[in-house]
Amino acid sequence: MASTAGTSPLQPRSPDGPSSGGSVPEGPAPQKPAPSMNALGVAAVVVTVVLWASAFVGIRAVGPSFSPGALTLGRLAIAAVVLGAVVLPKLRALPRGREWWPILAYGVMWFAGYNVALNAAEHALDAGTSALLINVNPILVAVMAGIILKEGFPRWLIIGSLVAFGGVGVIALGSGTRSTADVAGVLLCLLAAALAAVSVIIQKPVLRKFPAGQATWFGIIVGLVCCLPFAGQLGQELQAAPLPATLGLVYLGIFPTAIAFTTWAYALSLIDAGKLAATTYLVPGTTVLISWLVLSEIPTVWGLVGGAICLLGVGLTRRRSR
Repeated sequence: MASTAGTSPLQPRSPDGPSSGGSVPEGPAPQKPAPSMNALGVAAVVVTVVLWASAFVGIRAVGPSFSPGALTLGRLAIAAVVLGAVVLPKLRALPRGREWWPILAYGVMWFAGYNVALNAAEHALDAGTSALLINVNPILVAVMAGIILKEGFPRWLIIGSLVAFGGVGVIALGSGTRSTADVAGVLLCLLAAALAAVSVIIQKPVLRKFPAGQATWFGIIVGLVCCLPFAGQLGQELQAAPLPATLGLVYLGIFPTAIAFTTWAYALSLIDAGKLAATTYLVPGTTVLISWLVLSEIPTVWGLVGGAICLLGVGLTRRRSR
């Protein structure tokens, strides 16, 4: 794995300046081909989309029993235990020195801040409006990845993202209830989207040094520590919560958190951040289908049409500019 010492291929360290000692070949060093998505990577994307979509249903189901901070702490605590059981036996070295800074950043912003903000926003906004606002995230990722990670702005990525964003808007228009768009809820949702977008950009370089499971677990631990002030609140709410709500909390901790964030990180290690983020446009449509199956909420025509548009848009992002 990437954390082993020595000559691990996942931990190359290249100096910023001229090489000290040894001969340096003339001319520019040959560039490695960009990593491509393999079958396992595609499976990781599918798992991520489905499990993150199920999280919206799960949060709605347990929301009456758990406050935003307590819900986040519970999810992260369960995820830390489950993923730790997989990561710790293979962990050979911890991040050193400055390697901690990006991990601390996305641990605070994504695993703690994003989840608390989203949980709080969903108390004020309906699902359609929340999905629309959260899906500002892929556009933010594409822009920042183009500037910061030097991924550029491929024409079909931009076109496909705009088409998919339109599909999300169609789904939001067809949501069952009309939102009384609470200003605080809107701001919280936009904050969550921004925190997630910045975290994706920060996490990408970390995945060159550490495997997906370890990078995810480190971030979960950081987020868990940040949410410890909610421990007393979580304890009280667990005592009062009905069994289905507690089981829902366990589900959110294992599947949308421990598993889905790991499969996301694995896929992110394979392809550009902007292209991967565009796949999350599929989350709202998948949420509609899961709600149909689990909560017997029949999707509207708007929801089905919007989901089809999202599929088209994500497909367009995979085209290559000539």
